[in-house]
Amino acid sequence: MNSKIRKIIFLLLVTFTGVFAQELELANSYFKQGEYDKAAELYKKLSSDRNKARLIHADYLSTMTKLKDFDAAEKFLKSQIKNNGNQISYRADLAQLHEISGQSDLANVEYNSLIEEAAKVDNYVYELQNFFYKANKIDMAVKLLLTARTKGKDAHKFDTQLARGYLYLDQKDKMLEEVLGFGVRSKNYAYVQATIQDNIKSDKEIDMLEKILYGKIQDSPNESFYTEILIWHFTQKADFARAFIQARALDRRQKLFGFKVFELAGASYNAKDYKNAAKMYQYIMEEYPDGELYPYARRWLIQSKEELIKTTFPIDNEQIKDLIEQYNLLIVDVGINTKTIEALRNMALLNAFYLQNHDKAIEILESAIASAGNNQKFIDQCKLDLGDIYILKDEPWESTLLYMQVEKSQKEDNLAEIAKLKNAKLQYYTGQFELSKEILDILKKATTREISNDAMQLSLLIQDNTGLDTSEVAMAEFSKVDLLIFQNRYDESIIQLDSLFQKYKSHSLADEILWLKANTLLKINKIDEAVKDLKAIIENYKYDILADDALFILAKVTEENLKDKPKAMEYYRTLLKDYPGSIYGAQSRIRFRELRGDNVN
Repeated sequence: MNSKIRKIIFLLLVTFTGVFAQELELANSYFKQGEYDKAAELYKKLSSDRNKARLIHADYLSTMTKLKDFDAAEKFLKSQIKNNGNQISYRADLAQLHEISGQSDLANVEYNSLIEEAAKVDNYVYELQNFFYKANKIDMAVKLLLTARTKGKDAHKFDTQLARGYLYLDQKDKMLEEVLGFGVRSKNYAYVQATIQDNIKSDKEIDMLEKILYGKIQDSPNESFYTEILIWHFTQKADFARAFIQARALDRRQKLFGFKVFELAGASYNAKDYKNAAKMYQYIMEEYPDGELYPYARRWLIQSKEELIKTTFPIDNEQIKDLIEQYNLLIVDVGINTKTIEALRNMALLNAFYLQNHDKAIEILESAIASAGNNQKFIDQCKLDLGDIYILKDEPWESTLLYMQVEKSQKEDNLAEIAKLKNAKLQYYTGQFELSKEILDILKKATTREISNDAMQLSLLIQDNTGLDTSEVAMAEFSKVDLLIFQNRYDESIIQLDSLFQKYKSHSLADEILWLKANTLLKINKIDEAVKDLKAIIENYKYDILADDALFILAKVTEENLKDKPKAMEYYRTLLKDYPGSIYGAQSRIRFRELRGDNVN
């Protein structure tokens, strides 16, 4: 073939392709505009080429269906089936056409026949499954997958596909069976956890999940996967009491030497559930007295008790002294080493903040620093503590120097951010609001969320109560009282806060004053007065940011101090209803269920 002929053929092909593209574009335009008669005429012309018919298949079929030209549609489909025998979805289209045209019985026979045929070949299964999803025939898709599973003589085949189908059918019990089956065989915790997190929401669904998991554990006691998922589930709900029961059972059954329980105890402690954390550390000590976790569990047990005492009002100084003695005994028994230097820190802070033994605390911290060796991070943590103690002693310049030393020493660590935050608070305490806010604005982008949130809150407090349109006098008085509270000078601070509230009832600081006062009153066991202030916040500042904080503390105090369970339940219910996005939601739900008498153990 000479070059001239090749050129002619090439030009013809280009011309033909160009004409086809133009006609296809015009047909599609008619289709989109609802001019189905015009679209059908062009599609019919284009369908004469078997190769190009595949490109217009869906739109041409839809056009004829809308025109109710079922005979032409059937003729087109039969042609497509003849020319593309290996594409089972065309036969499914024909069955659907029969259904649309009123021949439901025939359609069902054809669907079932297709399922039986497709179930023998995996590629057909996927093709027909996709058709059923597009046609919104999820029940058919599930039937297809179950038939393919039976024919393949594999009880687990297509498990994730079936899970998806059951989800769309809202048969979440069956979905969970498939998801857990896949998870346990593949040990794919992430897939199972993500599926549960995304799709199990309501109380009814949660109860169903727990029932299924308990059943799996009972049926397969040696399979740890189900227990691990249940522990994870309870941890997500901050229900550490039930998580501990499962972790303890797993620990004993698989001889894990307390490591799983220790990990869970850390999560419980970080979630501020010190009571259950203490129970877990106690278990490790009793179960493994010679284990490598023993000294760590012992220290964390004391520390958990410490947090319980510090967050249970009123704070009992005799209990503080007992904690210090427990730390002393730990150091005597185990010695001063990497496992116990944290105990020295804790002893120092208890002496400083609760017993006002400032010089003793400084002496203990200096001893801890001397015993830390090359552990620079620990040394700098102790320096931050020393800075805090110098604030207690009314020596702020010493504090600033120590904070700046740590900031310089720990540039690559979040300890530098903690040092900056402490320095910002110190500037705030001493009325240097502009400098404090400059530091806080930098810390809003801190790597640690807690530091970022603290910086944001204090920055907003300063911003809202200082500046061109606001006198700084009220803020200066407020920050001085805040310093008194940091120094544990509670009686003096209450008198000052009473005076401030009377003076600034109409000021933007009013709810902040009440909040600070209520929390201080709780620390000195003046419960009734604290309740009065908490109620004042809820009633008069319902839409301010402290309202849900006040409601949760009110509910907690009503439950634990006033022993009025019905009223506490009412407060928890109100918080869940009126503040659905509150950070106290999970704790409120658990406490409400406990008060209602649900079996949470």
